[in-house]
Amino acid sequence: MTNGTEKEDAGYPRDLIGYGADPPVVRWPGSARIAVQFVINYEEGGENCILHGDVASEAFLSDVLGAQPWPGQRHLNVESMYEYGSRAGFWRLWRLFTARRLPVTVFAVAQALRRNPAAVAAMRAAEWEIASHGLKWIDYRDVPEAEERAHMAEAIRIHGETTGQRPLGWYTGRCSANTLKAVLEDGGFVYSSDSYADDLPYFVKGPHGPHVIVPYSLDANDMRFVNPQGFATGEDFFVYLRDTFDVLYAEGDAAPKMMSIGLHCRLAGRPGRAAGVIRFLDHIEKHDRVWVATRLDIAHHWRREHMALAATAPLIA
Repeated sequence: MTNGTEKEDAGYPRDLIGYGADPPVVRWPGSARIAVQFVINYEEGGENCILHGDVASEAFLSDVLGAQPWPGQRHLNVESMYEYGSRAGFWRLWRLFTARRLPVTVFAVAQALRRNPAAVAAMRAAEWEIASHGLKWIDYRDVPEAEERAHMAEAIRIHGETTGQRPLGWYTGRCSANTLKAVLEDGGFVYSSDSYADDLPYFVKGPHGPHVIVPYSLDANDMRFVNPQGFATGEDFFVYLRDTFDVLYAEGDAAPKMMSIGLHCRLAGRPGRAAGVIRFLDHIEKHDRVWVATRLDIAHHWRREHMALAATAPLIA
C-alpha cells in the first residue's frame, strides 16, 4: 500500500539515498585506504570585470570581505588580488607540488588560460590534468540555457587551442540547473564535478551513456579563508585537512573513500596560507597506502572497476 507522498516521491529528481549503509568495496590502486585529490582553481583573468564584457566588478572569493559588485565600474583592489593569484600565487603552488612530484587537477577558466600562456606551459610541463572550469568565472544561475551552452562550447574550443587538447573533466562551480544536462549532452567529458554529494564517485546516465560524477569539496577548501565562518590562519587550514584525512584514512581500512582539497591561486597561494598546505603534504607523506591522483585518474578507475554500478544510475533528462 502506498500513500500520496510515496507517489509524489516516485518522480522526485534528487537522490538522498546514494550508497546508503553499504558503499561499494573500493579497490584503489596499491590497496590504498584513501584517494587524495588536489584541485588548483585557475580563475584569474576570467572573473567578473567590465573589461571582460561583464556588467559589474567581481565580488566573490577575494580578501575584500563583504565586497559588492560595482555596476559599470572596475574594482581595482579586487582586480589586483586576482592578479596576485596569476602573478605570484600560482607559481608558489606550482613549485610546492612539482617539488614533491604530486599530481594535480587544475580547474581552469578558459579566458584565464588564454591570458597567461606561461602558466599553461608550466601546467603542461608538470603533466597536470587541466579540466575546464568554464568560459568565464561567473554565476550561471540566471544565464539562459542556450547562452550557457554556447559558453561551454567556446570554453572547450579555447581550452583545446591553449592546452593542445579538449578538456575531459568539467566543473562550473557557480552552475545552473541546466549545467549537468549540457555536460552530458556534449558527450566528450569523462567526468564532471558540480556535486558535493558523496565521499565516493557515482554514476548518472545521459544521452551518451553512463557518466562519472567525481564530487568536489567546499569544506576542505581554501575559500573558507574569505568566508565569515572560515579559517583565520594556515594552521587552521592544516588542522581541518589533517582531521578530515585522519578520519577517512581510519575508515579506509574497511571502506576506502576519497578526499578532495580545493585551492585557489590568490588564496592558498599567499605565503601564510601555503604554510598550511605544506604541513598537510608533510602529514600525508608519513602514511602508506595513500593514492594521490588526478580527478581524471579517479574517473577512469571508477569506470574500469565499478561500471556495474551504472546499471542503477539515475537518468538525467
